[in-house]
Amino acid sequence: MSILKNYFPQLSDKQLELFEKHKELLLDWNTKINLISRKDTENFEVSHQLHSLSICKVLEFLPNTSILDVGTGGGFPGIPLAIFYPNCQFTLVDGIGKKIMVVNDLIEKLELKNVKALSVRAESLKEKFDFVTNRAVAPVDDILRWTQKLIHQKHKHKLPNGILCLKGGDLKEELKAHKKYSVVYPIKDFFKEEFFETKAVVYIQS
Repeated sequence: MSILKNYFPQLSDKQLELFEKHKELLLDWNTKINLISRKDTENFEVSHQLHSLSICKVLEFLPNTSILDVGTGGGFPGIPLAIFYPNCQFTLVDGIGKKIMVVNDLIEKLELKNVKALSVRAESLKEKFDFVTNRAVAPVDDILRWTQKLIHQKHKHKLPNGILCLKGGDLKEELKAHKKYSVVYPIKDFFKEEFFETKAVVYIQS
């Protein structure tokens, strides 16, 4: 787990233990249900945990911030962020019930009190959130359509409330209509691993 400690020296021993347990649990589940690519299992800390935590390099969530993770799949970036920010509240949603079953098992075994996971469509939610996160789930237009009405308009962070997407590749066309309200943060500016060369955190103000 030294790679996480290297980039985030503030992580406690307890948090590092949780990240290690998270890896063990998820890789075990992955032998039964396809949650992550098999080729990424050897580089789990980089490809999944560190990738999720790149959001922490863009914005530090204040205590009691509410975050909705859309299309969470196997719990990314939601669960790593919840371990990193134990004083924030996370709601993880995905339309595939068996994936949410796994995520709920992870939440229970990791004893994460600040996370809930639901097998629902984001559009059906009635709650309001400060930020929405997702990892390569859908085009930005779709994410905005599903979640824009769910974002609080009262801001308390250095970035106004909005969406934080983990994306890869050329984003010019996808973000063309959102140029005025979006910022692209190349992850290679934060982490030196080759995996992040073409990856970015995309922030869009709601």
